[in-house]
Amino acid sequence: MAQTPSFATRESYTRTAIALHWLIALLIVCGFGLGWVMTDIPGFTPTKLRYFSWHKWIGVTVFALAVLRILWRATHTAPALPRQMPAWQRSAANLTHLLLYVLMIAIPVSGYLYSSAANVPVVYLGLIPLPRLIAPDPTLKVVLKTIHITLNYGLLALVAAHVAGALKHHWLDRDGLLSRMIPFLK
Repeated sequence: MAQTPSFATRESYTRTAIALHWLIALLIVCGFGLGWVMTDIPGFTPTKLRYFSWHKWIGVTVFALAVLRILWRATHTAPALPRQMPAWQRSAANLTHLLLYVLMIAIPVSGYLYSSAANVPVVYLGLIPLPRLIAPDPTLKVVLKTIHITLNYGLLALVAAHVAGALKHHWLDRDGLLSRMIPFLK
């Protein structure tokens, strides 16, 4: 039998927060998948170059939406966690969310800097050339590529933990936590 959620305040995120969450999540999945595929294409084919452009456009969009999401979150209180949730789970949830926000900023920035170090311009949507923040540097290019890849795998692990936690709360704890971000589950 499902327990009644025991939230101290509002039970759901705002529509804006929900929309930003799912839009960013979709873009991250697409960007990660595209990154995975494009790096396995040998040589510099038109398809590979097109995928690299799309990957960069997704990254710039995720960065912009993440900044908007952080601003939204700073001005709108998140719903309280269930009172019965153990302190370690609250801490883990808060740390996971903080790290997700950090990575939503750090990954696009590392990719952008990697492109600059590799002397490859970023032209958003093929229309808006973005300024170089650093000069081309072959040594830094290798470092930034490694950082970008490592951060992406860290994000993959965090997203897996985030999803596992949400499903645990939905199916095992039955505390209504997942319905805060997916209102039709109520």
